[in-house]
Amino acid sequence: MGITLMFMVLGTVTPFIFLYLKKKSLAIVQTILLIGMWLYFFQVMFTAVPAVFSITWMMFYASLIMSAVGWVMLIIDMVNISEKHKELTSKI
Repeated sequence: MGITLMFMVLGTVTPFIFLYLKKKSLAIVQTILLIGMWLYFFQVMFTAVPAVFSITWMMFYASLIMSAVGWVMLIIDMVNISEKHKELTSKI
């Protein structure tokens, strides 16, 4: 359960990544999915496991997928920024 919690914490940071990348709509969607993700987590931890394909189950996995997409987008953006920086410094 520890590794799942780690990915959930990374997923919780993802709306801020989307805001950094100027993707406001994705940040709003991820924030809504985060609510379902944490609800599902607390249901699993403290009550019975919800049914497969329930709303919170779908929100949990959709949030993790959106989180992965956000982190990949951030990595791609950082690589592009570093290449632009290399071009600017090589002209000097």
